[in-house]
Amino acid sequence: MPPPVQIATKRIQQPRIGENGYEGFQSGKTETRPRGWNGFNAKALVSDILIEHDVEVVVRDGARLYVDIYRPADVKEKVPAVLSWSFYGKKYSALDMLPMCVWNCCVPSSDLSGLEKFEGLDPQIWCPKGYAIISVDSRGAGNSDGQICVMGTQDAEDGHDVVEAIAKMDWCNGSIGMAGNSALAISQWFIAAQRPPSLKAIAPWEGSSDIYREQFCRGGWFQMSNFDLIAKAIVRGPVNSGLEDFEEMYRRSNVSNAFWEDKRVDMTKIQCPVYIRGSDVSTIHTMGSIRGFLEVPHSSKWIQWGSKQEWYELYSVPQSTHELSVFFDRYLKGIENDWERTPKVRWSALQFGDREAIDDIVLEDFPSPTTEYRRFYLHGGQLKLQNSDYEKVSYDSEDFESFAEFSYTFEEPARLIGLPKAILYMSCDERDDFTAFVIIRKRDKNGKLLMHLNFPFAATPIKSIDDIPQKDQSSTNLHLGSVGILRASHREIDESRSIHPQFPFHPHKRQQKVKPGSIVKLEIGIFAMGIDYDAGETISVRVGGQFPSIAEYKSFSGPRPEHELNR
Repeated sequence: MPPPVQIATKRIQQPRIGENGYEGFQSGKTETRPRGWNGFNAKALVSDILIEHDVEVVVRDGARLYVDIYRPADVKEKVPAVLSWSFYGKKYSALDMLPMCVWNCCVPSSDLSGLEKFEGLDPQIWCPKGYAIISVDSRGAGNSDGQICVMGTQDAEDGHDVVEAIAKMDWCNGSIGMAGNSALAISQWFIAAQRPPSLKAIAPWEGSSDIYREQFCRGGWFQMSNFDLIAKAIVRGPVNSGLEDFEEMYRRSNVSNAFWEDKRVDMTKIQCPVYIRGSDVSTIHTMGSIRGFLEVPHSSKWIQWGSKQEWYELYSVPQSTHELSVFFDRYLKGIENDWERTPKVRWSALQFGDREAIDDIVLEDFPSPTTEYRRFYLHGGQLKLQNSDYEKVSYDSEDFESFAEFSYTFEEPARLIGLPKAILYMSCDERDDFTAFVIIRKRDKNGKLLMHLNFPFAATPIKSIDDIPQKDQSSTNLHLGSVGILRASHREIDESRSIHPQFPFHPHKRQQKVKPGSIVKLEIGIFAMGIDYDAGETISVRVGGQFPSIAEYKSFSGPRPEHELNR
């Protein structure tokens, strides 16, 4: 059951016909959309698809959840099903969402049918392959009963019950999978940890695993991430529904408590095969993907690191669909194919600037056991291999443009793939707490700061990153470098729970304030990186007092209170 904590909620808007794909409550309606149907003027169907709208599933506490079932209309044998699970509307599609993004995330409407639940699989592609696609309105979303639970035990128990209910339907072969990006990936971790017997495989592509440490309170620094956008523009539910209010829950407890710990999945409970995807370029999901690979306690797990934005990779890269179909064919249909010969670890090395990344680098493990760890000392604006006398470097923590920068220029080519870490000795004269931000940037041979484009250049309207105007620079299309964050009062470490010595685990159970002017040691895990450096190129480590990368949909959130700000 959920944790014994009263949870604050925010009211949400009710669904309205014509908004976010909503067509009204249609329980009992069944229809067949024929081959050639193209109701959204996008991608036509290539086979007949039977759709059952608003099918009721009653979970263990009596709540009624509603799902849409898309399955092959002309297939008589039983088929497996793949769930698309989130509190976004079950008819809210990528066609609805992607216009909010710069360049539509380079996903043309011709790659979408409009039947896909946003971030989930498209029935247009998967029904002809012999799969049913189940689009779920989780608790409190759409017309489903209850209050919306964002991940955690309640949502996971509901998922368990829906998996088992779908598996028993007369058209299903009893094998259920889950797939999707982001919210649809996070939910897979939690539901799989409940071990529903019929869940045979999951494919969490870009899924965080700890909402406190990886999204809302990285390093103890609170920010609403993209969630205010989601709450205002996407989430809809019944008149008595509500959405968990993370801002209020943080105000009540700015350290981790039972509510926040319920949002951290126990990866060691996952038993089914797992096909993970992740990337450096995600601002949220990077470390959830890595923790999943490191902590899922069996060998039927694969991780593929990418260089592209997640929605583009899901919808506009045919190879992604091919590999996922081979994975599901193996575990949902029992087909003896070559999936298990797939390398367990494939990585990407970003090049930055106007160069495409190098993908599908096969590693023996992650982090690679052949990694040579190097310790660099910060001194005189440089990263030095030898320690020097101590010096003091200061920056104005209120100014985004003010930071301490330390650089190292490579004399020969180098490939940095793994988990970087910063150890800083810091103080603040004015306050008893402060937040430190670290970013790793790349400079070219002329000293120019570089960025990575999250799409193939051929898919974009530009020929060079320099052509992107400021207004079109977004976290969805550009990656500046990997970031680490730590609030000084949250510096405590529990080494027994660290996934790797390079990525310390902070329990966040108490605040240890700092006497103004006194020096404290901050050990900061930085999100994973994979970058190639040519001879003459430079790695730059910047330490500052403001978030150093591109914020995601920042304008949807209000300012944080004064006592949380750096001064």
